[in-house]
Amino acid sequence: MTILPMFPLGSVLFPYMPLQLRVFEDRYLVMLSRILHEEPAEFGVVLIERGQEVGGGERRFAIGTVAQVTEVEAAEGFVAVTAQGERRIEVLDWLEEDPHPQAVARELEPLDWDDELLPLREQAEQAVRRALALASEFADQLWPSTVELSHDPAAAAWQLAGISPLGPLDQIALLRSTTMEGLLTSLLEFTAAAVDALSAPWPED
Repeated sequence: MTILPMFPLGSVLFPYMPLQLRVFEDRYLVMLSRILHEEPAEFGVVLIERGQEVGGGERRFAIGTVAQVTEVEAAEGFVAVTAQGERRIEVLDWLEEDPHPQAVARELEPLDWDDELLPLREQAEQAVRRALALASEFADQLWPSTVELSHDPAAAAWQLAGISPLGPLDQIALLRSTTMEGLLTSLLEFTAAAVDALSAPWPED
């Protein structure tokens, strides 16, 4: 267990996925100034269950991911932070804010990879890329269907979870996965449901 500075967000961060932030609230500028004195500079990210990102008082999910800062750039009115999702955590207790959120957290075990899962991972990749191509017909997507994945199969599995056009509750369910097979199977199920929703005919007036 460890005490981590925390940054609740309106989105889910997965391991092996990038995170870009514009930090402008005083409490998070204080957090940033503190962690940049450490090596590596890290903070926890959890999804906001209810409430807003700005101002505090939000309700938060207990599952999250450690983000490691890779780049910091000062701009007018904010600080641009680039970070990378590292390992999953479970929040055991929220502490008093000082002035930023902080929590007692434990690291979750990484999911073991088995090469027997390669066909399932390839099936998941095909499904996610199809879903991204279909979703791009309706709105701009952060990730193109041709986005390149890691050559490491375990990292690529988490990246597929991160780029699939899913809602945050589905993403939280994926982040809670206890096996790599469970992650890929759930990803296929959720992505198929998203494709069905996108393909459904518009209701007639």
